[in-house]
Amino acid sequence: MDQAIAYVALLRGINVGGHKKVPMAELRARLEALGFTQVITILNSGNVIFRTTTEKERVLESTVTEQLASHFGFSIPVLVRQAEAINTIIQRDPFQDVEVTKDTRLYVTFLPETSTADLTLPWTSEDGSFRILEIQDNMVCSVLDLSVTKTPKGMEALEKLFGKQITTRNWNTLLRIADKLA
Repeated sequence: MDQAIAYVALLRGINVGGHKKVPMAELRARLEALGFTQVITILNSGNVIFRTTTEKERVLESTVTEQLASHFGFSIPVLVRQAEAINTIIQRDPFQDVEVTKDTRLYVTFLPETSTADLTLPWTSEDGSFRILEIQDNMVCSVLDLSVTKTPKGMEALEKLFGKQITTRNWNTLLRIADKLA
């Protein structure tokens, strides 16, 4: 019998401002209906841990996306990563040298493909409020400083540089996901 592998599904744009409402109990039920096991949701923003014997992230992304669109009646972009990738970035801690204040936001952005962006790192926005520290495979680590600007333009910069099919998580959310993977 094949060994089940732990994965993390990252859903984009659900439960934001009352739009694209996806109750977590229904989300878990939809993934369990696909035969996934040990399904756990983290927060209300579309973070799901599950286990399956399927080994291709692209196949899982397509399967989950189709299932959710069929059930909820609207498209939900989904990126899937092996749990090992999440654990690896947590262990590496790309933010260890960042001075964190109440205005600091640490982000990891997940890309659908390995980045081909030609940036000199660290890259800093014109106003100095947003920095991209590193691009590793299909993940971008960035820092937003809200003390520089109260209008966070970081997500706009990320979409401009890497396209709209990305999804971003706060470092604290990834720490919560990693804690549930342990």
